[in-house]
Amino acid sequence: MDKKKLQRAAARAVSVLRENLGNFTYQFPGSNSEHMFYPATENTEWTTGFCTGTYWLAYELSGEERFRTSAEVQVESFYNRIKQKTDVDHHDMGFLYTPSCVAAYQLTGNQQAKEAAILAADQLISRFQEKGEFLQAWGELGAKNNYRLIIDCLLNLPLLYWASLVTGDEKYRDIAIRHTRTSIRNLVREDNSTYHTYFFNPRTGEPLRGVTAQGYRDDSAWARGQAWGIYGTALAWRYTKNEVCRKLFRKVTDFYLRHLPEDMVPYWDLQFSEGSSEPRDSSAAAAAVCGILEMCSNGGLEKEEQSFYRNEAQRMLESLIDKYAVTSSQEANGLLRHGVYAKSSPYNSVSDRGVDECNLWGDYFFLEALTRNLKEWKTYW
Repeated sequence: MDKKKLQRAAARAVSVLRENLGNFTYQFPGSNSEHMFYPATENTEWTTGFCTGTYWLAYELSGEERFRTSAEVQVESFYNRIKQKTDVDHHDMGFLYTPSCVAAYQLTGNQQAKEAAILAADQLISRFQEKGEFLQAWGELGAKNNYRLIIDCLLNLPLLYWASLVTGDEKYRDIAIRHTRTSIRNLVREDNSTYHTYFFNPRTGEPLRGVTAQGYRDDSAWARGQAWGIYGTALAWRYTKNEVCRKLFRKVTDFYLRHLPEDMVPYWDLQFSEGSSEPRDSSAAAAAVCGILEMCSNGGLEKEEQSFYRNEAQRMLESLIDKYAVTSSQEANGLLRHGVYAKSSPYNSVSDRGVDECNLWGDYFFLEALTRNLKEWKTYW
C-alpha cells in the first residue's frame, strides 16, 4: 500500500484524537458513539483501555507530549479503578489494562502503571476455574448459567504473560496456557468457524456446548468473534510456540477471508454475504488486520504464506481507510465508522447497541494497524 496513504490516514486519526483530549482526559468516551459522537463517561465497562491505548499510539506516531500527558492522567484512573475494584468482576482485565497500563510501563517506565497492571492480572486469575481449566468470562463465579469462557478472552491473556515476565512468577503464564488449551480444544468448529461462548459442567469441568451471545445464532460465525480468533491464535503462537495454535490461525483466518464481501469488511455475522442489508462491523476488520500482521511478524508463517496473508490484510486496511475511516472531527469524534457493538437477532439475547457507529476497540485496532505499517512497533499485547 502507498505509504503516503497510510501517513495521511494516521495524521487524520491523530488530528481527531488531538481534538478529543479536552473532553476525554479526565473522563472517557462511552463504548460506542451515539449519532457518531461519543458521550463522556467515567472509567467503567470493559472498553476504556482502548481510549488510553489510542493516546499511546498517537504519542508514538506524533511524538506530541500532550498525548502522553493525557494517557498518564488516565493511567492514574486505572490505578484507582483496580485498587477500588470498580467494575472488574469479569475477565476483560487485558482489554482494560494492556493498552493503557502495560503500554505506559513499556513506553515510559511508569511504576504506577506497572503496579496497576499486576493487580489487574491478579484480578484476572481470580476467575480461573480448575474444573474445566478456563477463565470464567462473566457473572458469579461457579454459577451454572455462566460457567463458560468466550473467545474474546484470548486477547486478555497477554496481560498474564506480561505479569509473569515482570514479576518472575510463572503462575500467570501457567493459567494463560491452560486457558488457551481449553479454548482451542472447544471454540473452533469442524468447518473452522468459531463459537462465541462455550459452557462447561461446573461439577466435573466437562465441555457441554457452544452458543452465541452476540452472533446471529448459535451455529453462525459472529464476525468479531472470528476476528478475536485470528488475533488470539496469533498471540497464542507467539507466547507458546504450540504448533496447534499456528495451524488454527491458518484455519480460522482462511474461513474469515472466504466469507468477506467484495470490499473486505465483514457484515456483523459471517453468515451474511454480498448484497445483504445487514450492517457491517468495521471493528472486526480492524482486529483481523492486526491479528494477521502479528502473525506475519512473529515467525509463525512461511515466507510465501506471509506474502499472501499480508496482502489480504493490506487490502482490508486499504478498504477501511478509503470507505470507513473518519476524515474530520466534524464528521465524528471516533476514528472508524460503521462498527457494531451488538446486533439483535431472533436467535440471540442482546439488544441493538452501537449499530452503525464508532466504537472504542474499532478505533484502537484501526490505529494499531496503521502503526504496525508505519514503524517498527513493539506490541503492547
